[in-house]
Amino acid sequence: MSVELPFAPVDTIIREHAGDLRVSADAAAELARRIQSRGAELASAAAERATEDGRKTLRVEDFGVDPADLPERAELALPIAPVDRIARLDIPDEYRVSEDARVALADRLEDFAADAAEGARVLAEHAGRRTVQAEDVDTYFRVCE
Repeated sequence: MSVELPFAPVDTIIREHAGDLRVSADAAAELARRIQSRGAELASAAAERATEDGRKTLRVEDFGVDPADLPERAELALPIAPVDRIARLDIPDEYRVSEDARVALADRLEDFAADAAEGARVLAEHAGRRTVQAEDVDTYFRVCE
């Protein structure tokens, strides 16, 4: 499975949470891979909810987001087009993903990425390093899963 997310927005998210630490390119790549995997999982669960309701269109509510809490698209770091491709990785082609649902998924994924980036920073600091590495991102997920 290729990573659909561009490097720059993921790098921005992880650097926002790295504090004074540097961030390796491998750490950002590992986080992008994890974001994509989580996005595909969330979309599959959303498709199941839509199917239960007799729908083929994924909506904001299917991603566990209140429409009133939906952020503006411009507020998001993750671009919507790659998030849409991620949403479609593991769901059948007949499903549609509404524009607001894409924004909701991007918002959920940014929260997920921020938590992971913060955890990876703590792990790098605990290891006495000045750089967040891919192993920190991986360890965060092994500990938290």
